[in-house]
Amino acid sequence: MSRFLLRMSRMLFIVTFAGVTAYAGDKPTAALPNPVLDAPIAATKGEQTAVLAGGCFWGVQAVFQHVKGVITATSGYSGGRAKTAEYELVSTGETGHAESVKITYDPSQITYGQLLRVFFSVAHDPTQLNRQGPDTGSQYRSAIFYNTDDQRRIAEAYIAQLEKTKVFPRPIVTQVIQLKAFYPAEAYHQDYAAHHPDNPYIVYNDAPKVAHLRQQFPDLYTGK
Repeated sequence: MSRFLLRMSRMLFIVTFAGVTAYAGDKPTAALPNPVLDAPIAATKGEQTAVLAGGCFWGVQAVFQHVKGVITATSGYSGGRAKTAEYELVSTGETGHAESVKITYDPSQITYGQLLRVFFSVAHDPTQLNRQGPDTGSQYRSAIFYNTDDQRRIAEAYIAQLEKTKVFPRPIVTQVIQLKAFYPAEAYHQDYAAHHPDNPYIVYNDAPKVAHLRQQFPDLYTGK
C-alpha cells in the first residue's frame, strides 16, 4: 500500500471506530501575543517568501491560502536532497525532508512575524515532536526554514517569547533551520484541501484549522 493510501486508510479507521477524534494537541493557554521582534510593514508592495513545516502540508497550505497578504502557498519538501524529494520517499521518514509549505507574501500587507503567529496559533501544534495529529514521523516535524538572518532572529525571538510567557502547557519543539532548498510537491498534493473538501482527513484535521483562523484572526482572514 502506498504511503498516501496508508494515510487515508488510517484516517478512515479513526473516523469509523473512534467517532470524531480531536487531534488538536496542546491548545495555547491564552491568545498568542504579537511578536515583540518583527519586520516593519513595507512601504511598497513586493514579494518575500517563508518556508514552514507543521505536519501534513495539506492543512498548512490551506491555512495560509486564506491569510491576507499571502500571494501563493505551495506544498513541498525541505530539509533533504533533491533526489529524495518525492512523496513516497519522504513518507519513509528517512530522507531528512519535512512536508513544508512555501509562502509567498506581500510584506506591505503582512509581516513575517504575523505569519509566524498564525503558524503557531492555528496551523499546527508546535509542542508535538515528529508528529501532527494522526501523522507520525520526522517528515511531519515542526520547523521554520529561514532564508535570511532577519527571519532567523524573528523566529528565535518569537519562540523564546512564547516559551517565557508559557502560552503552551508543554515546551515548543519547533526547529529553526537555514533553508537550503524547497522542492514543490507533486501536482496532486497542491490545493488538496480546496479540491477535496469532503475528504474525511480534510474534514477532521484541516478544515477546523481554517475555521480557527477565521475566528481568531478576522482581520487577516480572507475567503479567497
